[in-house]
Amino acid sequence: MTVDALTDVAGLRVGHATRAGDGWLTGTTVVLAPEGGAVAAVDVRGGGPGTKETDALDPRNVVQRAEAIVLTGGSAYGLDAASGVMAWLEERGRGVRVGPDPAHVVPVVPAACVFDLGRGGSFGARPDAALGRAAAEAAGTSMPGAPVREGCVGAGTGAVAGGLKGGIGSASVVLDSGITVGALVVANPAGAVVQPETGALYGELFQGRVEYPEAGVHEAARSRLAEAAAKNAPPLLNTTLAVVATDAGLSKAQAQKLAGTAHDGIARAVRPVHLLNDGDTVFALATGVRPLDEHPLALNEILAAGADLVTRAIVRAVKAAESVDGPGGVWPSYGELYGELYGAR
Repeated sequence: MTVDALTDVAGLRVGHATRAGDGWLTGTTVVLAPEGGAVAAVDVRGGGPGTKETDALDPRNVVQRAEAIVLTGGSAYGLDAASGVMAWLEERGRGVRVGPDPAHVVPVVPAACVFDLGRGGSFGARPDAALGRAAAEAAGTSMPGAPVREGCVGAGTGAVAGGLKGGIGSASVVLDSGITVGALVVANPAGAVVQPETGALYGELFQGRVEYPEAGVHEAARSRLAEAAAKNAPPLLNTTLAVVATDAGLSKAQAQKLAGTAHDGIARAVRPVHLLNDGDTVFALATGVRPLDEHPLALNEILAAGADLVTRAIVRAVKAAESVDGPGGVWPSYGELYGELYGAR
């Protein structure tokens, strides 16, 4: 049984740690690989990235596997959450062995952040090592194949998608070859996710026939968005983050290609995309359970599926988000603007 989420890739677990209220509106999400790690790669685009340990994932470098991927709010400050995840892994002896003692390990934990500073009211309320540890613990204690919580949780807590409330979304597919591909996205782009003429989500247009909102509903939504935007400070920095994973046996170079083509999924759902104010980053993980040589055409199918799933995950993130009206700003949700039919998935 599948749950249409990243956790359908066997061995991967997802944990969120969320802080909201009393000046907070942020959080951290951890994607935990199976023990021993997963082949990992990354592709970073946009003009304002905030990342940690991404150079280690270059196919030319020695590191082959990552134990976890950290997605976090808090801009560059929030990257401290990865330290808590590293400590949690070290306590369990997980990481690259660097000494004679089995406890001598260095966990490889790449991380990327979104900008959400001050969106809860306090500029200083941002994820730290303790929040990262909490997210790792949540992932580590989750059941295999558990559904992934979506919307305003974890790294998506303070996310904003082009004036709308953003959040976390996830999706998966099992290909005809039996290979599973999954994606998890933090939707926090500077660009719009809604077609301005109709109110339809860009990410749903590529799927074919779309049931468009009624004209009166759309005009009311545009008015509400304009009112909200007038109350908010001008957006400074944004970013969309994603983890795309498969149970296929990919090399680091092939995983990097998967991360790169998955950016096409962002471009279908967000316009414009990869701006100077964005730090769009896609990680790819491959657990290697299913050898690719048994399926000669599977790599292209995996690449195509990765992009499709990122688009679908962004749609789900926006639909699952809940409105925020607080001291840090006002961001209506898609569900509030367009009613129940266009809200929850």
